[in-house]
Amino acid sequence: MPEYRKKLIEVALPLEAINKESAREKSIRHGHPSTLHLWWARRPLAACRAVLFAQMVDDPSSLPEEFPTEEAQEAERQRLFRIIEELVKWDNTTNEAVLHAARVEIARSAARNRGVSLPRNMAPSEVAVALKQYAPPTLDPFAGGGSIPLEAQRLGLEVHASDLNPVAVLINKALIEIPPKFAGCPPVNPESFQRYLQKEWKGGEGLAEDVRYYGKWIRDEAWRRIGHLYPKVQLPKEYGGSEATVIAWLWARTVKCPNPVCGAEMPLMRSLWLSKKRGKEALLQPHVDRASSPPLIHFSVEPGKHNPGDGTASRRGATCIACGTAVPLNYVRAEGKAGRMSAQLIAIVVEGKGGRVYLPPLAQQEQIAKSAMPTWEPTAELSNNARHMSPPLYGMRTFADLFTSRQLVALTTISDLIWEVRSSVASAFEGDVSYADAVATYLAFAADKAANYWSSMCAWHQSAEKMVSTFGLPIIGMVWDYTEANPFSGSSGNWLLGVEQAAKSLEAAPAGRKAQVLQRDAMSLTDDCKHFVVSTDPPYYDNVPYADLSDFFYVWLRRSLGNIYPNLFGTVLVPKSQELVADTVRQGSRESAQQFFEQGLGKAFARIREVQEPNTPLTIYYAFKQAESDEGTAEFGNGFTSSASTGWETMLEGLLRSELAILGTWPMRTEQGGGLREAGRNSLASSIVLVCRPRPADAPLTTRRDFLNALKRELPRALRDLQHGNIAPVDLAQAAIGPGMAVFSRYSKVLESDGTPMRVRTALQLINQTLDEVLAEQEGEYDADTRWAVAWFEQYGMEEGPYGVAETLSKAKNTAVSALVEAGILEARGGKVWLIRRGELSSDWKAAAVKRLTTWEVTQRLIRALQEQGEVGAAAILNQVGTYSEVARDLAYRLYIICERKKWADEALAYNSLVVEWSDISGAVEQLRQTTAEQARLFS
Repeated sequence: MPEYRKKLIEVALPLEAINKESAREKSIRHGHPSTLHLWWARRPLAACRAVLFAQMVDDPSSLPEEFPTEEAQEAERQRLFRIIEELVKWDNTTNEAVLHAARVEIARSAARNRGVSLPRNMAPSEVAVALKQYAPPTLDPFAGGGSIPLEAQRLGLEVHASDLNPVAVLINKALIEIPPKFAGCPPVNPESFQRYLQKEWKGGEGLAEDVRYYGKWIRDEAWRRIGHLYPKVQLPKEYGGSEATVIAWLWARTVKCPNPVCGAEMPLMRSLWLSKKRGKEALLQPHVDRASSPPLIHFSVEPGKHNPGDGTASRRGATCIACGTAVPLNYVRAEGKAGRMSAQLIAIVVEGKGGRVYLPPLAQQEQIAKSAMPTWEPTAELSNNARHMSPPLYGMRTFADLFTSRQLVALTTISDLIWEVRSSVASAFEGDVSYADAVATYLAFAADKAANYWSSMCAWHQSAEKMVSTFGLPIIGMVWDYTEANPFSGSSGNWLLGVEQAAKSLEAAPAGRKAQVLQRDAMSLTDDCKHFVVSTDPPYYDNVPYADLSDFFYVWLRRSLGNIYPNLFGTVLVPKSQELVADTVRQGSRESAQQFFEQGLGKAFARIREVQEPNTPLTIYYAFKQAESDEGTAEFGNGFTSSASTGWETMLEGLLRSELAILGTWPMRTEQGGGLREAGRNSLASSIVLVCRPRPADAPLTTRRDFLNALKRELPRALRDLQHGNIAPVDLAQAAIGPGMAVFSRYSKVLESDGTPMRVRTALQLINQTLDEVLAEQEGEYDADTRWAVAWFEQYGMEEGPYGVAETLSKAKNTAVSALVEAGILEARGGKVWLIRRGELSSDWKAAAVKRLTTWEVTQRLIRALQEQGEVGAAAILNQVGTYSEVARDLAYRLYIICERKKWADEALAYNSLVVEWSDISGAVEQLRQTTAEQARLFS
């Protein structure tokens, strides 16, 4: 019998509501902390809020004196669910009534642990007192982007956050430490002070107003100093003939053609398209001036839908437009390293009355851009981590090399002006510069936003007609044809956009109880750090080299704020030696990197276990795709392949060595999209939230056989629950780790047949193997034709195969080739057979008219309708098929697994999308039925 009360998160959660709001949050921009400063792998606020609430609130089953029956407990649990369902909505992040209801439950549970009973009908002031008196403080030792500490503060809790990375520390200070210090303070700028003399300033509104005012002052002063470097252009007569502000200049890097007969400066371009937007198509037309020696290449802009062909550069190498010579990539890299890579202007983008206007390059514009002379450069060198940083392969070794001279002038000018603002604001106070430091901090974040959009690693997205920032993905990748934004335009990448986003984030910050943010290694939590409710999101093995990437922002923050935060910015670059990532460049080998990560994370978990408040569980977010696998012999000779992820293995090894047991696992839709560059990638959508407590000292031993039996007994039900919760197929393998490791971690040891303890890697292999078996067993639910189609698909995909093989397989599956043709899922001709592709299925389809309906056809039609008509179209199909619907969803899981192993990415994405959208499709079905019923009543 546990000596603690179970918390809600250890029993049940309204997962669908949490995931729905977490997914919705990805499209929210105004006021969201993600717009304050970029951070990689930031958790959605909705998920963090729900997890913290459920982590601290007692489950009704642990309160038998109040809820003696299961019915009473379930009724109370549903009441708590309703609080969560309101709490996770973005619109309620500032709804004090909703937040008050959540804080009441946290306060009552915290007081109950101290033997004090509190009523439900407390006033907000009484709840605040109770939380201070009874609720333990919260801690996130891997604070990163600050989502968890921010939501803990929103729930009225005392918050402590720490991170080794100074950029992460400053983000957390800006979210939770600075706003409470100046909550309710009026702005000090002369304009707002006079205009809003009688206004009541709530939270961070006054500080935000100053950020806006001084941000605009910086813009105006910067224009006065460097505006001549950003000239307007004359529009052609067909576009009105007036002067227009440039949105962006499009450039292409160049190297000299190695063909001695040619020698032209070759533009390196991934595409000749400028715009692929329907009705706005535009492309570049290259021209070669052969009268010059060497030949000169220039471009004109042409409207039209015809395909301009491939670009001139790719990962394989380049092609010279002038002579057609194929140039290997190694030559391009060598030219870059020799300092012989240049750039030429290829197009200019302006905002016209009807949208974007693309103009050909102008010599004067190019000359002005290249005339810029920066007075300071960030000369620190980029990491040699080629996996995440490719510019050094082309001779771009320093951070200064990532920017054009004009971009460097703009950024240094902004940095200088931030310090001038700080001095001006400080003069309004006698001796206290803290408010001036705060204003400067948020303006420096706007400057970091600018740096993200003002580097030469920004691309132009032809379909969206907008620029893609440097960090469209968590890498600094080489960009051949890059986009240079105009800081003074009104379009993406302009200075005032970053200022406004910083101000809105500040206004939306809870500015609640004072918080503490420290720069600290998670392995170095001190003995005075007792006792905390810990919720954290540790690093994901080798997924993101945070320190290497953060250097991009650090060099600019250090220039602007180094004197304000000398301890944070005391090093040339972000500290790296103690960063918990598996980095083969730093640690020397794959084995050393794994050992470093495992030992470091183990130490961190051990310290966390020591400081964790004993009455509450620990929650850990983890999202690492099981892409790396060890192929092994099947456990039972059944042909299955076992696999295990090194990332998961090392994390779990550290966790279990710290004598923590996994008591609950929740797959949550937490992965933020990576922007335009990530569109269409088959990426993880969910994290697994692990709920842990110290493993009991008397935890039993067990054998391999008994562990396997427990897996086979418990994992199928857990997987079925995951599928019913519409976990994305791309996430299913990692989601299965949770319940599987919950079985493994309940034992002190699982002994192999030779008496040695089972390794975590072996346990992961057995969990994944059991997952395969469960999915294969689900084929028993399919009709015979679908079972045949799955087997054929696994061998041939959508390609043709021999008729004889198809006939033999059909007998094994208790069907016939002729029956499959009759069912409309197969073509047979000329001794060959093939599955009919989705696009070839008939469009005038009614399920009731189909004589031989199959789950295979239902699944393919659902995907086709979803792709072509969206949720409404898929709902029209789903509404017709009755009991086939749930089996079709299960089939999508099975087909996804096949596609992933065969590396059929596009096909895998189709099945993944169907499951991800299933809830919305089902909702559309209900709406369709209600509409149909209403129409029937009207005409009855």
